[in-house]
Parts: sequence; structure tokens; C-alpha cells
Amino acid sequence: MSEAGIGMDLEELSTQRQSADEFEDAPATLADAEAHAASMDIADIRVGNPKLFQSGMELPYFKRLREEDPIHFAEDSPFGPYWSITRYADIMEVDKDHQRFSSDSSHGGIIIGGTSEGTSVPMFIAMDPPKHDVQRAAVAPVVAPPNLKAMEPLIRERASAILDGLPIGETFDWVDLVSKELTAMTLATLFDFPQEDRRKLTHWSDVATSVPGDGLTSGPDEWAMIMMECHQAFDTLWKERLEKPGDNDLISMLTSNPETRDMPPLELFGNMLLLIVGGNDTTRNTITGSIYALNQNPDEYARLKADQGLIPNMVSETIRWQTPLAHMRRTAVADVEMGGKTIRAGDKVVMWYVSGNRDDGVFEDPDAYKIDRKGARSHTSFGYGIHRCVGNRLAELQLKIIWEEIMNRFPHIEVVEEPSRALSSFVRGYREMKVRIPARH
Repeated sequence: MSEAGIGMDLEELSTQRQSADEFEDAPATLADAEAHAASMDIADIRVGNPKLFQSGMELPYFKRLREEDPIHFAEDSPFGPYWSITRYADIMEVDKDHQRFSSDSSHGGIIIGGTSEGTSVPMFIAMDPPKHDVQRAAVAPVVAPPNLKAMEPLIRERASAILDGLPIGETFDWVDLVSKELTAMTLATLFDFPQEDRRKLTHWSDVATSVPGDGLTSGPDEWAMIMMECHQAFDTLWKERLEKPGDNDLISMLTSNPETRDMPPLELFGNMLLLIVGGNDTTRNTITGSIYALNQNPDEYARLKADQGLIPNMVSETIRWQTPLAHMRRTAVADVEMGGKTIRAGDKVVMWYVSGNRDDGVFEDPDAYKIDRKGARSHTSFGYGIHRCVGNRLAELQLKIIWEEIMNRFPHIEVVEEPSRALSSFVRGYREMKVRIPARH
């Protein structure tokens, strides 16, 4: 495929993405959301509305679906018709059944907006076996235990430098100075991408998952232009590594593998985008979410200060509580009976991880944030089965390190105003969060 061919694909993708003005506005307060979710006809609930997530008002709607209609069909929406799977056990059933629920891009891929008419990009998470297994196996060694052990000192050194450079007694944006910075540094290392250009990686991730009208791009043309810039940067690196592979980076692993070195350009672009988004959003939004959650729950913050041995479990509880990627989507390739409903072949099926993580049949008092929660690591946030997040251990390692270093330095980090959230029903994350650090230890 030529550069012109990729450009045409990106332009087509950009024009078919749902824009912000297609969705209803969210309620202004949590009380309003609870009242609205309780009073509306359940058939009219549309949990895919990104404005609910941007306002932080999505949870009451999921609660009602879990209680009354856990296999819920939305007949019409800006995303088209889709099924919402909202209970933990049902999510696991769909996620592990890749024979009947396909991830393949030809069926629409792994996000709610994709369709079989070309609005999804091929990447290994949006493939079925055997191709999925081959491509995943090619990159899995980068996050194998020996590599994580080798990376740990570097991550700790970077986390320490970031924290040591923060202003004391001044208000600043935690997302920009800490969450983005650490994840960008790690991503650049994984790709052997120039560190001086690392913020391009987080920017490309943000734009790729953005909703038109959210302020990141002016419209479809700019979105396609930025995605083309991303493709060109990785295409250049790809060609360089074909000629001279590096030691242990993701691109070299793919170019050195005979099963992946000749992947088509659009597939290369898709896989690079997948690894950027996967490596960015979980860690970055959980780092931010942990500060926010502890400020919302000062008793838990006090417990953490009293016992730093709780950090690993706090990390798992934050990943559950935050759920940095709200959903994954599948397409039924056969008729399936679930919960008394018939999901037809060709139907779009959305597994709402954010809802599974609030299932009171699995997690006691699920809306509470408990840093010593038993079974916190059984959250749905990393998925199940063959598509379970390949980098989950790296995400946990970064989160553990940053919190160990935070606790060594700062008696307290104060959130000074409500954070601004992403306009997305896929990435459940933060654009900005103003904080203040009163003092160092």
C-alpha cells in the first residue's frame, strides 16, 4: 500500500468517526444522573455516550443495567445498535469466547465505534487466531519478567527525577508534569524512539482515541493529518530497523520476526497505534486516578501513609476503581443465547469493564475505594483470555514505583479542583488535574 493509499484510509476513517454534537448532554450532578437513570425507560439507556464519561456521570446508568437488564440492547445510537454486557461473569464469558465473539477488524474491531464498513484499523488486538497469536507472541518478550527486572532501575530513576522537579507550594497540572511524562519516557524506551520527541507518542495516543469536537483537533482533516504524521514516523523507524535491528525494542522484535516483518503498512500503523495507546492510557490515567481517589478518600490516604506495604494492593484497587479503558467490543459471528436474550450473528457486543468492576456480586461495596481490598487484582480492567493486556505487569510496575517514590518525598498531595476528563467512552481518563504539594519530607 502506498503513502497515498494510507492517506485515503485515514481520511475515510476520520470522516466516519462520531462527533461530540451527536450525543445528548449529560446530567450536571451525580444526584441528577441517579434520578435520570432511575426514571428513564430502560430501553432508552445509552451507556456509550462519551459525554457521560466526560462529566463523570456514567456509573448510575451502569448500575441500573446490572440490576435490571445486564444484557442490554441499544437499538439505535450514534454508534449504531449495540449490546451492552455489564455484569462481571457475562463479561468474562464473552471475553474468553473468541470463537463466537470476534475481535477482527474486518468485523469492526475492538471499540464501540468500529463497523465492518472500514472504520477500524487492523492490529493484533483486533485479530482472531492464528494471526493474533503470532503477532502478540512477537512483542510479548519486551514485557517478560527478565526485561521488566532490567527496566525497573531506569523507571525508578526517571520517576525520582520527575518528582524531584515538581514545584512545592504551587498549583500545577499533575497529568502534564507527572502522568504523561513518566509514561512517555517508558513508551519511548519500549520503541527505542527518540526521547526528545517522546511527547509525540502521548499526543498521537490522545488524538487517536479522541472524539471530534473535544478540542484536540479542529476536525477530520487535522485528525487525519496527525495520524499520517504518526504513521510516517513509525514507517521511517520500521525501515531503519529492517536494515539494522536494535537490541530489545518493540519495532526490532517485529522486524526481526519472519511472521511480522512484511506486514502491510496499514497493519503496521495499527499495531504501532495499539502499542502506543495500550502503553499510555492504563498507566497514565491510573497514576492520575490514584491521586484523585486518595484525595476523595482521606482515610485511605492516611492508611497508605501509615503502611507503605499496601502500595501493591492499592495499585490493583486503583486499576479496578479507575478502569482506565472502559470497554472492549466484539462482534458475534454466531447466534448466542445469553441471559435470556438472543445475540445475533453480526451484532456489536460491548463488554463494559467499568461496569464489571462495580459488580456487587463480585466486589463488596464496589463503589468504595479500599486500598486493602481482598481480590482487588481480579478486576476486569486488563481483560481475559487471549486478549488479556500484554503489558499489564509493566503498568503495575510503573504504578508501584511512582508511589514508592511519592511516599518517600511528599507527606501529602492535594487535588485543588475537580479534574477535567476525556470525552470518550473508551479511554476513561483525565486531561488535566490541578494539584498542590504543600511540603517535602
